[in-house]
Amino acid sequence: MNFFIQRSELRDIYDKVVANERISEADALRLFETKDLNALGAIADFMRQRKVGNRASYIVNRYINYSNYCILSCEFCSFSRKKRDADGFQFSIEEIVAKAREASKIGITELHIVGGLHPSLPFRFYTDMLKALKALDARLQLKCFTAIEILHLAWLAKKSVVETLTELKAAGLDSLTGGGAEIFRKEVRSRIAKGKESAEEYLDVHRQWHKLGGRSTCTMLYGHVETLADRVDHLRQLRALQDETHGFTAMIPLAYQPEDNDIPVEHPPTGFDSLRTIAVSRIYLDNFPHITAYWIGLGMKLAQVALSYGADDIHGTIIEEHIFHMAGATSPQLQTEADMIKAIRETGLTPVQRNTFYEPIKILESAPAAEAVENTEHSKVLEDNLATA
Repeated sequence: MNFFIQRSELRDIYDKVVANERISEADALRLFETKDLNALGAIADFMRQRKVGNRASYIVNRYINYSNYCILSCEFCSFSRKKRDADGFQFSIEEIVAKAREASKIGITELHIVGGLHPSLPFRFYTDMLKALKALDARLQLKCFTAIEILHLAWLAKKSVVETLTELKAAGLDSLTGGGAEIFRKEVRSRIAKGKESAEEYLDVHRQWHKLGGRSTCTMLYGHVETLADRVDHLRQLRALQDETHGFTAMIPLAYQPEDNDIPVEHPPTGFDSLRTIAVSRIYLDNFPHITAYWIGLGMKLAQVALSYGADDIHGTIIEEHIFHMAGATSPQLQTEADMIKAIRETGLTPVQRNTFYEPIKILESAPAAEAVENTEHSKVLEDNLATA
């Protein structure tokens, strides 16, 4: 038994986890409230090892935010702009394809594409964009759109959610993103994201996508005005939908970025809070195969630590990220594949390059000289491409 568990107040929860028993909401709240971060981490790490062994994954991907024009005005969002704003932007399909073409030179396997709820782009823009990207490289996996974007597109197309998802899938959509979940509790949601979709609508978009055979990730935005009980309620609803559909590939906890947001927060997320949130997510979400430590929000060093607190994935190379950085994130805009591999190896785990569905592409058991040369060349290509983009 782990040293930190032997005399811990969490011993009974550890015993449940070892026995493959599901923990309750009351147990999850106890885990959030404990000050014994070492014991909490030990339980989460036990569960991580049982799920994935001695491996941690990353993905070679590129983010594209096609526009930040949005009809909503969520208080926590520093990304959205109105057409009158000087720093608003909108890319054409040709510009999006050009960005994808440049990124394909470094071997990306996924494009992650989201944007604001654009006031005037037609539904055809989105289907044509997907088709154009698949025409560029059919092997590229397109992970696009949040649940609220899907509802917006359904309204544009005057179709049901199922019909909209079916048409997007036929155009090339491979996976939905998990963004926009925020916190499900109605009172919190109406305070931070008035006018956005309800928790029920968010969950139903993912439910319908899963019923079509699709997979998706999900998120939780923590560290603003929610309580610990609100976090447990959020995780409860995610676990219930996963029991129903088994369509989620991973949960990605997202730390609130308070610097350039309109919601005043007395105590923004700390490293302690981020680690415990990741750990509780791993322990409580027993039906989720993966938990991702999102390095953009955490910083790479804390993401590395999170690999000992239940996370088994550190996300991707990303290349260009707007949403968190416009909110004040100070992490780098990108990581090279060599950076990702190095970060995982430094934790003592085996790096695994994965695809959109968290399936392994390659397992890097050791670091031969040839790989070191390849990673150096990869880094140079990425730097050259960014310099001319």
